[in-house]
Amino acid sequence: MQQSPRQSLWMPLIGLAAMVVFGAQPVAAHHSFAMYDNGKQITIEGVVKELQWTNPHVWIQVLVPNAKGGQDEWSVECTSVNFMVRRGFSKTTIKAGDKISVSLTPLKDGSHGGAFKGVNSLNGAPLTLESED
Repeated sequence: MQQSPRQSLWMPLIGLAAMVVFGAQPVAAHHSFAMYDNGKQITIEGVVKELQWTNPHVWIQVLVPNAKGGQDEWSVECTSVNFMVRRGFSKTTIKAGDKISVSLTPLKDGSHGGAFKGVNSLNGAPLTLESED
């Protein structure tokens, strides 16, 4: 059976439209937290170097005194700005120079960093925020 010229024109367009509609999937652009040792939780105390209020994740850079009399810079990965706001956090909650205590799950490789679990102020200001995770 031979197709009419009209049928042969529409069939590829219908097929293409079906692929676009049924092939469209939301893209999961989130990365894994597999680099963190979720079986451990530690607390670091230090001075805030910088709060990076950015998406997809907020970062807190903390200068922590070390055994050699110097400081180690720790990078603490938080959740998104939206999640932090829902927990009562804002870009002015902590600022450079603030003394804080941060609970985190450390990096598996032992580097100075981890995933945010909670924070307390050491300046005497009332501040207790914990992650929902």
